[in-house]
Amino acid sequence: MDNLDEKAPKSAVAVYSGGMDSTVMLYHMRELGVEIKGALSVNYGQKHSKELDVAAAYCRELGIEHRVADLSGLQGIFGKSSLTNSDEDVPEGHYEEDQMKSTVVPNRNMILLAIATSWAVSLEAESVAYAAHGGDHAIYPDCREEFANALDKAIRLCDWSEVSLYRPFVKWSKADIAGAGYRLGAQLERTWSCYKGGADHCGRCGTCVERREAFYLAGVEDLTPYEASAPSVEELVKTGWKI
Repeated sequence: MDNLDEKAPKSAVAVYSGGMDSTVMLYHMRELGVEIKGALSVNYGQKHSKELDVAAAYCRELGIEHRVADLSGLQGIFGKSSLTNSDEDVPEGHYEEDQMKSTVVPNRNMILLAIATSWAVSLEAESVAYAAHGGDHAIYPDCREEFANALDKAIRLCDWSEVSLYRPFVKWSKADIAGAGYRLGAQLERTWSCYKGGADHCGRCGTCVERREAFYLAGVEDLTPYEASAPSVEELVKTGWKI
């Protein structure tokens, strides 16, 4: 892990979900002296909308302006993504399993980043920051470095004032992020990852399994409340992180 993977901007608007990666990104940018002019969350009709409340709470505590872009009216155009379609169950298991492709929300990151770019331009921020990391799985095409590089070029051209795309975790693994969050005192157990959106993390969906694997590999205690039916970490390790 290299804390200087990319030159940090002087100021940025953060795309912020309330999840572990983007929460650690806020703490990381503050440590680097980046002025976070705003944090943008997006309601796109996701089942796990609890993440929006988590994002708001962190921003209040960190003194960061937080806004939610309400795109819930677009829910119907996202097809059969299990994250937005009430008729589709969120699959369980590791992201490497083929059924996890149902969690793809078509072109989600371009939509989120485009809105954040508009706000960054209006606030005269130097960059838009988002927390895609080196371990993001290939089932999400809009997390790939090729996509981000192309989008960076596009948003630099969208206004007379140039805005860049800042990706501080582009060479980090999820375990690197968990370790950094622990070091920075980000209270990661408060962040929200679970795609099912229950009272506690289910501990079984792809993002829960990835989260648990990251804590395990980082050697950091996972204090996240999981449902009683969730398999133990020992069980997951024995099965190779399969459900």
